[in-house]
Amino acid sequence: MADTFAPPPSNTPPRDAILGSLPSPLLGKSDAPAFEVYNPNGAASLLIISDHASNALPLALGDLGLSVDNFSKHIAYDIGADMITRYLADKVGASAVISNYSRLAIDMNRQPGDPQSIPEISDGIKIPGNINLDPTGAQARLDEIFSPYHDTIDSEITRLWNRDGKPPALFSIHSFTPQMNGENRFWDIGVLWNRDPRMAIPLIENLNNWPGLHVGDNEPYSGRDLAYTIDRHGAAGGIANCAVEIRQDHCASRDEASHWADILADALNHILSLPNLHTVTSY
Repeated sequence: MADTFAPPPSNTPPRDAILGSLPSPLLGKSDAPAFEVYNPNGAASLLIISDHASNALPLALGDLGLSVDNFSKHIAYDIGADMITRYLADKVGASAVISNYSRLAIDMNRQPGDPQSIPEISDGIKIPGNINLDPTGAQARLDEIFSPYHDTIDSEITRLWNRDGKPPALFSIHSFTPQMNGENRFWDIGVLWNRDPRMAIPLIENLNNWPGLHVGDNEPYSGRDLAYTIDRHGAAGGIANCAVEIRQDHCASRDEASHWADILADALNHILSLPNLHTVTSY
């Protein structure tokens, strides 16, 4: 795969990181690892995750039959999410687990077996390399990209919990396209959550204090409908969690991403001090 399919290096602030996943039949020696643990020494009792940070593909998958321009679109990755995740991790002193591969290879935020886990079509665009994929090829993507990423989130939650003597909060960064399936979306940011309000409600309240922001409560997606990663790693264990979706045409540059990180850091620095946040709670 050509280097143009990877996020531009100039858009990613250079930082120390732990890279994970050994070379394998799908991920060869020239491939990036399946995930990155960013800012591993962050002192905050918080883990930030980014499921769709990258538009890269393993070399073995080629371009999946797509033209180069498709890898700059939302079907390949969440534009701006990688930068926001790194800037926010720096600003609040938190660790982050970041996926290194495109949702076109396998979607980290979908249950394996879901038709959109390895999509054959996305926003009307056919993905030839995913059509009639044989079970061995699908299993390789699950074993070598999806599972190492999710196993690492589990490991990082365990590490932070043991280190701090309390469960960390879990915060997921996504971005959304301004138009989808012919629909215009007017929100600047949406907060996605299900039953646990401990992060979501104070976050919405804080965001509504910023003049001019259009804040969505479970918009343009609902955390009650689809939130695989925060459900699996947060809600299932009673850990405080939520996700944000930021409008992509408002966070594509480094300055915009840094501004959103400032906004989110302002909220999280307050939320992380709330007395009931770092407990195991069933809702």
